[in-house]
Amino acid sequence: MTYGAISSLPQPFRSEKALSPVDGSPMWVVVDPDYQLHHHASAYLDSLRGAEDASVNTGRTYAGRIALYLCYCVDHGIDWAAPSMRQLAGFLNWLVDEPMPSRGRRASAEPKHRSKSTANAVVGTVFRFLRYCALLDDDPVSADLAAKLYEPKQLRYAPPGYDCGEEGQFSTVDVKTIKFKVVVPGYEYLTGEEIRKVLDCTVHARDRLLVALLAVTGIRIGEALGLRREDMHLLASSKVLGCSVAGPHIHVRRRQNANGALAKTRKPRWIPVGEDIGGLYADYQWERDRVREAADCDMVFVNLFAAPLGQPMKYPSTYELFQRLAKKAGFPTRPHMLRHSAITRWRREGKPDYLIMDMAGHVSRQSMDQYTHASDQEKRDAVNHVAALGEARS
Repeated sequence: MTYGAISSLPQPFRSEKALSPVDGSPMWVVVDPDYQLHHHASAYLDSLRGAEDASVNTGRTYAGRIALYLCYCVDHGIDWAAPSMRQLAGFLNWLVDEPMPSRGRRASAEPKHRSKSTANAVVGTVFRFLRYCALLDDDPVSADLAAKLYEPKQLRYAPPGYDCGEEGQFSTVDVKTIKFKVVVPGYEYLTGEEIRKVLDCTVHARDRLLVALLAVTGIRIGEALGLRREDMHLLASSKVLGCSVAGPHIHVRRRQNANGALAKTRKPRWIPVGEDIGGLYADYQWERDRVREAADCDMVFVNLFAAPLGQPMKYPSTYELFQRLAKKAGFPTRPHMLRHSAITRWRREGKPDYLIMDMAGHVSRQSMDQYTHASDQEKRDAVNHVAALGEARS
């Protein structure tokens, strides 16, 4: 897989999926056209798997970003290990000015550009890569450059959930010296009516189950695509399956899957579902049983309508599915919006945070703060309440 194409010519570096020589697990590396490893980039990516316990999907993203930076340096005659701050600023601006590669799009299609937020994320990865290289024994990156990448900032207002320490010793953090100022986007979610409309737009039982499961359980799309039949405990009792959890539910477990789907959280968890999910699953089983190639696949969501039949669904086909649903529904519809919807609904229903964190697979309570949404009706009710108080006093 190639990331960060800059021209039609063969690129000097690209990210590639590989297998670990230690345990055979999937990993991502950066290689040149002769498939020779870029040792410093690949060492950094390997450190993510080890010290930071990052998922293979994180490795894929970071590998693409680093390969993009290395290609830019080659095309612009920059020593990747010794760029000036001016050159790094030029890279940041190039990220938003240069159209993205037209992979999978018609040549006549409107060119797409990276957002400033995406550019900040790419540069953030590059900065971490350079800082890592400054600590290596061969010193490819100077300590002086590493020191210029970040500057200390005193937090005037700590983010919710952030512990500054008893004496404020953690109130100073390192921030990137080069970045765009961007408006923090709100987290998008769907109302109950919008979710029902999306469900009405589905054509196949498989797709209806996928949308409903995401909306009810709040699981990530990678977790949904990684579900196996043994994870679907949809009867009133699962004792016959060796499971003591009462009532219909699903299990989310982190595994290495052939389709690349991966649960972000390593801790396994179970999430209750209603009887309606059982009904949708039964409809899907009837639909699936009509495709002979799907009989031997243990994954829940498989290809039934396009090749390769019977194989586990992958991220690209799921992305295309939600694009079609969004076009039919007439509003943006993405898998993560359904996750946001579930967590927002739980919070508004007054469910305790520890319970929501468990079902959502969140490790940090700080992750919960982004799901505090004010709906239009809540704002209207607040204004009407204040107006009513004023009328009562007059």
